[in-house]
Amino acid sequence: MPKLKNFGLYFITDSTLTKKSVIEDVKAAIKAGVKIVQYREKEASTKQMIEEAEEIKKICHKNKVLFIVNDRVDVALAVDADGVHISNVEDIPYKYARKLLGKNKIIGLSAHSAAQALKNQKLGADYTSIGPIYYTTTKKNGHKPIGLNPIRQLKNKLKIPFVAIGGINQANIDAVLNAGARNVAIISAIIAKDNVRKAAEYFLKK
Repeated sequence: MPKLKNFGLYFITDSTLTKKSVIEDVKAAIKAGVKIVQYREKEASTKQMIEEAEEIKKICHKNKVLFIVNDRVDVALAVDADGVHISNVEDIPYKYARKLLGKNKIIGLSAHSAAQALKNQKLGADYTSIGPIYYTTTKKNGHKPIGLNPIRQLKNKLKIPFVAIGGINQANIDAVLNAGARNVAIISAIIAKDNVRKAAEYFLKK
């Protein structure tokens, strides 16, 4: 698989925050210019997830956008997604996810410290997230905010893309970018807005 490049704004769905629907949010984000979409769903049944993921994949691939499934390797396999994001210690370990998905799929891993992000790179992850940078309500039982220092520590050490995540919004995006982040995941500051496309365009311009 070709080496994953920086993709800028990492768009993540959330059915509990959307004002319209996950599908409408994805369409709006792609119209704004997003190049990677993660389907993150904690409430639906596996059957519902597969049906929704299939539809999102079609929209993404029609627009040459990467499609990633959060946590669920089974759903990613069922719809032949471009990859998965494995987010915490309860999820399937990286080596088994790689075994199931094969070497041509993208696997992203979460990190809550610079050391963990470097460990993810060593494991073979295609990218790592790092966060939460700021306090966030998007994730229940979330970790404490880690601030901007890990971004500064990682910007010259990581060879794989890293994604800053957690509580990032219009008020603090400049600080995150100035610290050295080149990829940023933003959830509520985009999909909880009335105009998802406009919100996504704001961050893409940044």
